[in-house]
Amino acid sequence: MTIERARVPLSRWQQAAVAMGSAVGALVNPRRADLIAALGETTGKPAFEMVLERMKKSPEGRAILLERPRVVSEQVGHAWDLPDNTFGAAYAKFMGSRNFSPDDRPPVRFMETDELAYVATRAREVHDLWHTLFGLPTNLIGESALKVIEFEQMYLPMCMLSVIGGTVRFNETQRSMFLRHYLPWAVRAGRQCTDLMCVYYERHFSEDLEQVRRKWGIIPAPQHPK
Repeated sequence: MTIERARVPLSRWQQAAVAMGSAVGALVNPRRADLIAALGETTGKPAFEMVLERMKKSPEGRAILLERPRVVSEQVGHAWDLPDNTFGAAYAKFMGSRNFSPDDRPPVRFMETDELAYVATRAREVHDLWHTLFGLPTNLIGESALKVIEFEQMYLPMCMLSVIGGTVRFNETQRSMFLRHYLPWAVRAGRQCTDLMCVYYERHFSEDLEQVRRKWGIIPAPQHPK
């Protein structure tokens, strides 16, 4: 299915209804990726428009918009064959160790234009690449920290709502660890690094992981405090 055919046009009232229903559903069942995705789309249009304009001003961003690469098995499968020290191999290890597939992301449905739909798709599909670059786990603390970085990079309301929802589900030890160690780091990391939506990651898979981290100003996540 193409991005174009996946789209569902909505009126403003329908967008509000989908956003409200998705927000309530996601709070009840945080594992519903489809509801979280719908919430991000219906509340994130202004943020995605800003990201689109930044991409148009960046050489790599313009190349991404022109060629529209997808982080799907067909296009990134070669990462599994790259040397161990490379960014691509680190991504493959991250995905393989969790039995994740690049093809598991829900399609974008509620963006008004094909161009915005692609930007939203790209943001969704590079999520696991950011996990790899920042060295973040996929537990509740790791996902919440990455949402802080995503907010600093894209200003998506859904990201901050996800952080608030995550902290509510923390136990006392997790909440203390997140607020003392991971939240300050994530704010700094998200602000200090390059504009990550303007990076053509697939062109850098064969490069050394630590070198691309330095090139893009990536601060890896803090070690788990003892």
